[in-house]
Amino acid sequence: MFEVKLTRLAAERLARIEAGARRQIVARLEELKAEPLKLGKPLKGPLKDYRSLRAAGQRYRIVYRVFENRIVVVVVAVGIRKEGDRGDIYELMKKLVRAGLLDLPEENP
Repeated sequence: MFEVKLTRLAAERLARIEAGARRQIVARLEELKAEPLKLGKPLKGPLKDYRSLRAAGQRYRIVYRVFENRIVVVVVAVGIRKEGDRGDIYELMKKLVRAGLLDLPEENP
């Protein structure tokens, strides 16, 4: 079983989501503990180190990274997929990756 950790950003964004959708997202987070590499899909481009899992009726995305050597899944962001919109979760992630602002644990502790 993998341990699932949320970054500060992911926890803050999750807390702001309506309760019904939040429950569905938390249920999907629980599923990540078993086989995170079989769930979701690998992302491309600047987000190639991350995976995305649909949640809450396909509207929300959980963006995460798997650290197999530490048996840890780090959820870096949770948000709505709005293609072509500034609020799109993937656009936010690209900006954070480019700016080096993700609070991920070190690869080798």
